[in-house]
Amino acid sequence: MNQNSFLGLIEQSIRNHWDLPAMSDFQGKTLYFKDFAREIDMLHEYFNSAGIQRGDKIAICGKNSSHWAISFFATLSYGAVAVSILHEFEKESVQYIVDHSDSKMFFVDEAIWREIDETKIPKAETVLSLDDFSLLKVTSKEFKIFVSNSFSFFDKKYEKGFFVNDIAFRTDKPEELAVINYTSGTTSSPKGVMIPYRSLWSNTRFANDSLDFIHSGDNMICMLPMAHTYGLAFEVLNAISMGFHIHFLGKTPSPKVLLDAFARIKPKLVLAVPLIIEKIVIKNVFPKLQQGAAKTLIKIPLLNAVVYHKIRKSLIDVFGGNLVEVVIGGAALNADVEKFLRKIKFPYTVGYGMTECGPLISYSFWTEFKERSCGKVVDRMQVKIDSDDPQNVVGEILTKGTNLMLGYYKNEEATKAVFTEDGWLRTGDLGILDKDNVVFIRGRNKNMILGPSGQNIYPEEIEDKLNNSPYILESLAIEEKGKIIALIVPDTEVLKAENISPEQYNPVFDKEINAINAKLANYSKIASFRLQAEEFEKTPKRSIRRFKYQK
Repeated sequence: MNQNSFLGLIEQSIRNHWDLPAMSDFQGKTLYFKDFAREIDMLHEYFNSAGIQRGDKIAICGKNSSHWAISFFATLSYGAVAVSILHEFEKESVQYIVDHSDSKMFFVDEAIWREIDETKIPKAETVLSLDDFSLLKVTSKEFKIFVSNSFSFFDKKYEKGFFVNDIAFRTDKPEELAVINYTSGTTSSPKGVMIPYRSLWSNTRFANDSLDFIHSGDNMICMLPMAHTYGLAFEVLNAISMGFHIHFLGKTPSPKVLLDAFARIKPKLVLAVPLIIEKIVIKNVFPKLQQGAAKTLIKIPLLNAVVYHKIRKSLIDVFGGNLVEVVIGGAALNADVEKFLRKIKFPYTVGYGMTECGPLISYSFWTEFKERSCGKVVDRMQVKIDSDDPQNVVGEILTKGTNLMLGYYKNEEATKAVFTEDGWLRTGDLGILDKDNVVFIRGRNKNMILGPSGQNIYPEEIEDKLNNSPYILESLAIEEKGKIIALIVPDTEVLKAENISPEQYNPVFDKEINAINAKLANYSKIASFRLQAEEFEKTPKRSIRRFKYQK
């Protein structure tokens, strides 16, 4: 086996874990690694019969499921290119991506397919259901006949069974295109990020080497979208390569669904976005600390250690009791929540990545993690800051290394714009890099507001303070005519519980803004606020589509 082959890693793991459970659908059946391998082999026969060639594109769009994973690994091991599409995209985006990517085959949830206008995806000759792999659209008569006779074909093929030596994945090349992943676009239409095999291998290898506290047979919950590189790399590729048992949630990860899943599955590792952690801490823990005895006890030095120890244990129990680490990614963690998690010694860490790096740029195990950072630059990657004093003066974060994409599919202009002449990727994020190669993010380049005397104002830092208010569900700090305006979505449930009527909202928020302004520098103080009736429009990654609200 080629040491740097991604498919080699996967094939070896399937062989090593043949009789172990590989994946289970929520309230559905469990597939063992041997079943997973046979299902992949069956899809290879489908591809062959449908006339799929090496290098052809196969699009996948659906909720997290075993069938999603089988389609993905079958595509790569056959030699085709997987086009992963977020199932939460509106139908116009899905149609655009299937067409723009030149996909010849399309795996899709039937609920999504019912919304699709077939005339908008003329290049997709074959459409298969992710629910049960049945045919939804076919242009080839030969393939239609093959599918209708497939039961007898596979009965004959597997007459003697399907054994470990029947799997033979091809050998991938490092620079070969593996996946096209379309970014969710907080600013514009989606761009197809071309991820090569070296990136999949390098991300998976790093996870294998760093997450040594989980072992084959351990449970993994897959709750992040598989069509997003963060969820794909660490809940799926890493899990399959190390023999974990993946449990696909297959439904929206609401706090109730998650708490039930944690209690049942008892994972050692949890991958989350800040929103999930903040909801659990802000809604469940903070209020209890403000009440009765707890409020007094945390002010007494010796007793507060006891209180914090109890809170830490109860929080670990929320995650099922076996937790070793929570990795948070996708956005910045609220500063007050982070401070609290540090105080109780909760095992969390914050990583940093982007689709263009498939996704990893930096990560540290929780015991090594520095507060407010995004961890240390990972193996085979480099980071530099575009500033005269990278340790102290904020500049754009630039990165290069094995994880890097090949470019944007059919978009030379965007590819050229995102790389420097000497091959560094412009991340669009602003930050500093300390002497230990640890990354600290200050904000997004395109979000930065220039203050009245040229000061850099990072709206994320203002929003962090706004979002700590119990009355604020979410917020945006924007610039209008040289002034900072706060757009606020009130938390109506909290306001209602405190008997605050809508007529009283303005004085309540005036008071909140005054308290927040006391903590802000003069040039970044909030001049006024506007209340929003609806939650902000978001990307499937739960980032607010800022450009819709910035005039």
